Amino acid sequence: MDKTHGAKGLLALSALGVVYGDIGTSPLYALRESFHEAHNIAVNHTNIMGVLSLIFWSLIIVISIKYLVFIVRADNHGEGGVLALTALISASKTKGKYPLILIGLFGTALLYGDGMITPAISVLSAVEGLELVTPIFHPYIIPITVAILIGLFSIQKHGTATVGKIFGPITLVWFIVLGVLGVRQITVMPEVLFSINPYFAFKFFVANSWHGFVVLGSVFLVVTGGEALYSDLGHFGKVPIRLAWFYVVLPCLLLNYFGQGALLITHPAAIKNPFYLMAPDWALIPLVILATISTVIASQALITGVFSLTMQAVQLQFSPRVNISHTSESEYGQIYVKSINWVLMLACIALVVSFKTSSNLAAAYGIAVTTTMVITTILFYFVSRSLWNWNRPWALTVCGFFLVIELSFWAGNLLKIIHGGWFPLLVGLVIFAFMTTWNKGRQILQMRMLEIIRPMPEFLEKVTKNPPHRVPGIAIYMSGNPEFVPVTLVLSHEHFKTLHEHLIFLQVKTVVIPHVPVFERITTEHIGPQIYRISVHYGFMDLPDIPSALRGMRINDFVFDQEKVTYFIGKEHLIATDTPGMAIWREKLFAFMSRNAQPATAFFQLPASSVIEIGTHIEL
Repeated sequence: MDKTHGAKGLLALSALGVVYGDIGTSPLYALRESFHEAHNIAVNHTNIMGVLSLIFWSLIIVISIKYLVFIVRADNHGEGGVLALTALISASKTKGKYPLILIGLFGTALLYGDGMITPAISVLSAVEGLELVTPIFHPYIIPITVAILIGLFSIQKHGTATVGKIFGPITLVWFIVLGVLGVRQITVMPEVLFSINPYFAFKFFVANSWHGFVVLGSVFLVVTGGEALYSDLGHFGKVPIRLAWFYVVLPCLLLNYFGQGALLITHPAAIKNPFYLMAPDWALIPLVILATISTVIASQALITGVFSLTMQAVQLQFSPRVNISHTSESEYGQIYVKSINWVLMLACIALVVSFKTSSNLAAAYGIAVTTTMVITTILFYFVSRSLWNWNRPWALTVCGFFLVIELSFWAGNLLKIIHGGWFPLLVGLVIFAFMTTWNKGRQILQMRMLEIIRPMPEFLEKVTKNPPHRVPGIAIYMSGNPEFVPVTLVLSHEHFKTLHEHLIFLQVKTVVIPHVPVFERITTEHIGPQIYRISVHYGFMDLPDIPSALRGMRINDFVFDQEKVTYFIGKEHLIATDTPGMAIWREKLFAFMSRNAQPATAFFQLPASSVIEIGTHIEL
């Protein structure tokens, strides 16, 4: 029992750096932005207590209750996140589920916008603390931030296996510092603790009416790490994530926010940067350094999350194949996607240079996350009804309660669209268009291929009655549909009039669970004279490796020998036409994505010297 508790404690410590990095750096800017001059909210006792009350109940209701009590239960074989939730919907018997799948995809797409803006605002808000040390640093804030971001993205290809080991301890120190800074101010003004009374939030809205509602867009910044928490579920599990939250993260966050409130009550002018001004002068530089390291850790977690989302999208056929590299032999979740990495880096730098301050970035931050949170709650309702058999009144009560609160945040964040909130929404819409176009395009392509290929029974009957000349070796034809002969074989057989001694039709299937155990990965079938059908199954978070999967395989008397294999891969040249299917611009987009997708040879990790590509023209 002690060993079990110890293991969970270590996982909880590791979860601090990966799961709670984003939400843990919110104190750098969240309370300050609630009193942004654009809101016209006076920094007085009533408003400070009201905002603190809103912060307290936001953390309790959205994170503690919604995510850690309810949402984390909706895991897909241990994995969380809006895409995993969408996969649950896809596998369920929910009626009319296609629109829900599209909604889930849009929520996933929005997280790419979040992945661009979070590193920018986090690192920039930390570096801005240098201005409080001396105004000399002011001209260098943006260059320093850009340099840190370039360094952060440049090390991604090396992985975080080594650095990851110190993420947890450093983040633990960060949270302890948050708590200590807060306690230091609370002892001067302990009455701020009374703000846990929701009456202060009510009084705040009564006193400020419309302006109070606008502030919700900034208050929401305290819970923006909720979706990241859910997405990282598979790395640590429910119990360690809950332990880290209730024993460390929540107490330290609340102490810090209360401490900032206490400082503002006694020194309203500190609103220019209440987080850093809580610290004594001698601690400013060490605090800036610690904050910068913590924001880098928080950014690292989000970057890794975007990599993971990309791999899931590829496996679920919502994205073309991309080059995915594992950066650790022991930690499966540590992957590197080169193309996504550099796009994220350029976007982060552009955001920092364009918006210039964390306050300006905060005006654009939140709309994507709160939209995803609303989508998560909607999908959770259908999962609870179809998979858990919750009765309708109970499901509506639980999800309706969360929706009322989140829609309030969402409405407050809508006002940010004209101040930069359009950026993450635009990114989300573009990614959503790419995902749906690729998925629909693949379906159309399969329909067009059916016009060329032949039924498998017809082929098997023909080679059985009139055996063609068989040449030595093993031919593997990648087959998307086991009921039909692959077009690559149709074309090669028509040209060469021969077949290999051993013929394998290989189908790669991605199932809606994260991982498929190795012993369940392959199914085989002997379907003709030295002809075999093989299916290789992968989860949507598994990285395909066909040679490794087939190594040592035996079907009756046939033993797979990698040295004798030739892989036949189809290479389609796609042409956009006005044939019913998709709009011309989407067909052209699909063709462009297809041309630039990672070759099947690399994606399936096939030895290039053993691959033959056969091309064909397809009109979409």
